[in-house]
Amino acid sequence: MGLTKTEIFTEKQNEIALIAKTLAHPARIAIIQALIKSSQCICGDLVTEIGLAQATISQHLKELKNSGLIKGTITGTSMCYCVNEENWTVFQEVFSQFFNQTIELEENKNCCN
Repeated sequence: MGLTKTEIFTEKQNEIALIAKTLAHPARIAIIQALIKSSQCICGDLVTEIGLAQATISQHLKELKNSGLIKGTITGTSMCYCVNEENWTVFQEVFSQFFNQTIELEENKNCCN
């Protein structure tokens, strides 16, 4: 597999791509939604909530935690997770800026017709 050459892209482009990669699996979306819905730290309930094996859930939690989107604490023998509110806000702002870019269509109104 070739190099991604991330250095040729802007910092913002790389940031958007990393966030998108983190969110690019439906299990991760479901995990985040479950954490938001619970409004508290979840300890082990995700397997029942999501319906995937513990090992699969753990791998997705690891990816989400590595990205900084969620945070976790060790309580006894279990890990408890919640959304990292500060980073959630940053992720929202990054995607909002990306999707709110305006497209100058007047000049190229029929460019693809």
